[in-house]
Amino acid sequence: MAQLDRSQKLEILADAAKYDASCASSGSVKRGSSKTGGIGSTTGMGICHSYAPDGRCISLLKILLTNYCMFDCHYCINRSSSGVRRAAFTVDEVVDLTLDFYKRNYIEGLFLSSGIIRSPDYTMELLVQVAKKLRIEHKFGGYIHLKTIPEADPDLLADAGLYADRLSINIELPSDAAIEEFAPEKSGPLIRKTMADLSGRITEAKVERRKSRKAPLFAPGGHSTQMIVGADASDDAAILQTSSKLYTGVGLKRVYYSAFSPIPDASKRLPLAAPPLMREHRLYQADWMLRFYGFSVGEILGGAQGGHLDLEVDPKLAWALMNRDQFPVDLNRAPREMLLRVPGLGTKGVGAILRARRFGRLRLADVERLCRSTKKMRAWIIAADWQPGRWLDGANLRSQMVRPARQMELFAA
Repeated sequence: MAQLDRSQKLEILADAAKYDASCASSGSVKRGSSKTGGIGSTTGMGICHSYAPDGRCISLLKILLTNYCMFDCHYCINRSSSGVRRAAFTVDEVVDLTLDFYKRNYIEGLFLSSGIIRSPDYTMELLVQVAKKLRIEHKFGGYIHLKTIPEADPDLLADAGLYADRLSINIELPSDAAIEEFAPEKSGPLIRKTMADLSGRITEAKVERRKSRKAPLFAPGGHSTQMIVGADASDDAAILQTSSKLYTGVGLKRVYYSAFSPIPDASKRLPLAAPPLMREHRLYQADWMLRFYGFSVGEILGGAQGGHLDLEVDPKLAWALMNRDQFPVDLNRAPREMLLRVPGLGTKGVGAILRARRFGRLRLADVERLCRSTKKMRAWIIAADWQPGRWLDGANLRSQMVRPARQMELFAA
């Protein structure tokens, strides 16, 4: 087989990495390199976004160390039985690529994952070597996100957290039965145990940092996971219930949802078509409601048909339509928890209303200035000079709230 050069490897392994959605760069600590003599920096929100002259937002170098893999997960394009082109970087090649791209201002950090070769321990050791070499030898201060392997030795995972800003372990599917069927080499209980162990180490490191600023950081951006939507028969209810358990049980920072995309030489167990992209979007909205708006899974799924979220309306509006008796909400009196449930009102808008109403009663025009628009919320609120009247009692309220679908024109003026 012909030897691949670095650019050919990059083409293969960057393309292979695109299926992993769990690569956001938020939540790390502020780090610079001016005092170390190295290169790179990251802000408190992860990486500092910069822009190329043509306006492109520059982000992470997202690659696999290798797409060779000894596992045969049915949903994965890099599974052992797949006929895709294979390639593998050395540790030094990934380090050099990261530094070269950084110096050219193409990226601010690295997202590194890998297929499993030889053994989970061997692969995890290579991933750690990349991060360690960047941090120790090159004093790299940019963002590093490492995919971790739950089957690897816990000591290797502990090393990974010392050099990476964020770690992730992808659970991929919401139930142990689905994992057993589609990824027989993986174990749902082991994945959750490894997540819990990482969470414990992250919490312990934070406690030590409060005692001494010299204590080492451990994955300051937390840890995350990904679930594939539509690869198996799991409905939205199962996905959200699993997400909720992961947030509360193992302290995950974020769950990412990735709509299944049909792959070449696909297993017969997989569906022939991708799910509607709107389904992934609705899951993200529901996830946001779980984390920031105080909703429970039961409330979000209260009106779900067949365990699936409504694709026509967002889950917050769907809840409001089913619970009209709790509206309208008086913006001048309601507690924060109830304001967060008003359709069209976000966390920033709620914060602005709570601050402003301490100085006087808010009129609709005041709310308009604070929240930019009141179009979506008018039916659900009371202000000093506004009452929705019998709007909420209307039989056609849902149709008024649903934006009609329209065909976009490719060459519209």
